[in-house]
Amino acid sequence: MAANFLHGVETIEIDRGPRPVSAVKTAVVGLVGTAPIFEVDGTLASVNRPVLIQSDRDAARHFGTRRAGFTIPQALNAIFAQGRGVAIVVNVFDPGIHAAEQAPGDVTFAANGRAELGREGVFDLVLTNSGGTVTYVAGTDFALDPGAGVATRLEGGAIAVGATVRAAFRYADLSRVTPASVVGAVDAAGNRTGLQALLDCHGEMGFWPKILIAPGFGALASVSAELDVMAQKLRAVALIDAPIGASVAQVVAGRGPSGAVNFNLASERSLLCYPHVKVADDSAQGGSRLEPLSQYCAGVICAVDLEEGYWVSPSNHEIKGIVGIERRLSAMINDPSADVNRLNEAGIVTVFNAFGSGLRLWGNRPAAWPSVTHPKNFIPVRRVADMLHESVEQAMLQFLDRPINQALIDDVRETVNAFIRTLIGRGALIDGRCLFDPGKNEETQIAAGHLVFDIEFMPPTPAERISFESFINIALLGRLRGGQ
Repeated sequence: MAANFLHGVETIEIDRGPRPVSAVKTAVVGLVGTAPIFEVDGTLASVNRPVLIQSDRDAARHFGTRRAGFTIPQALNAIFAQGRGVAIVVNVFDPGIHAAEQAPGDVTFAANGRAELGREGVFDLVLTNSGGTVTYVAGTDFALDPGAGVATRLEGGAIAVGATVRAAFRYADLSRVTPASVVGAVDAAGNRTGLQALLDCHGEMGFWPKILIAPGFGALASVSAELDVMAQKLRAVALIDAPIGASVAQVVAGRGPSGAVNFNLASERSLLCYPHVKVADDSAQGGSRLEPLSQYCAGVICAVDLEEGYWVSPSNHEIKGIVGIERRLSAMINDPSADVNRLNEAGIVTVFNAFGSGLRLWGNRPAAWPSVTHPKNFIPVRRVADMLHESVEQAMLQFLDRPINQALIDDVRETVNAFIRTLIGRGALIDGRCLFDPGKNEETQIAAGHLVFDIEFMPPTPAERISFESFINIALLGRLRGGQ
């Protein structure tokens, strides 16, 4: 209170009491991969920079359309096919690095005005006349379809019908994108690249991705290991694919030290996804192509989060946009020897497909199972804990550096308890509470500015197994006697 003289009335605002806690976002996918950015507007093209994508229109504008070998457009299509969710996308394809030079050679414009360049993913195209004395101007003399690698002469331009010209260009060479490109690092300028760029998300956007995928690269041991590391840092879950062509026996064996598949993890934050799924291929009549299960699993998790709640398991939810799976798996809910049960028993998330069931994501447990039997080995339990912890931590910013007194202790405790009551009301928790234990807060510790609170809580576990005990009771035959 001010010490100056006052002959009158004043009001002093006292900022006390519990505060609302805002729940962190959970339906956010962190996607790292390659995109044909040579076909998008140069002002929107990005390399090694996180970009928030909220719709299929955003996806096409920033990362182009589906092209063979590129992973980001098909992954975004898989996510949005499930109907909900957003993605933070990092493209690691850099045309300045991951490209090859095409030496100058002759190409001819056919009667339809088109000249095939013989490569896909073409950029930096230079067309000259045969003598090299005239350089034709893009947009005036010709137009380029970079994805297809086709140049088209423009009416009124300087290229004649049927003309043969010299063409030199660069083209995308995806073989130059290495696992190190995806894993990323911090460059000499202090910029994060690849997966590491996801660490910039909170500072730029105010939230973290909570579902991490690197489709097309996640089957590589070095990338899957780093996905798990990043999931630990961001309190996220990493979705890791098995290689194309792996059998059930191989992926189960991959859970052990002698396996050849990248599934030898025991992390409660890594979801092991098998097999790949089949998607209708527009370029082949009646055909299909294989895509990683991880990107569809990510979309299912987002849809379940937003439609039912992050405390609901993504298991036993239909996967939209796929027409089959890479390998036929036996699936019966009452058969312990069925392939899908064997996979779940080994901590692998798979696809359930039985008569009339559709194609459903199947599995409640991450790679920590079966070595960890604590309830947090259930996917939704782990994610509820993450959301609770991070939401409470962020809400504490307004209490930090305040004078420690009983009012502060009460405000912190009641703020957390009010949030827990909200989660109980929503169904995210069965019960919980925040406590201040004097035994954990010695005078010397409080004098050092340190307070300790206990949070205890219990999310609902998924009904993974339902058993019926059946008895034949001959005493029930007494009903027959009662009818005489």
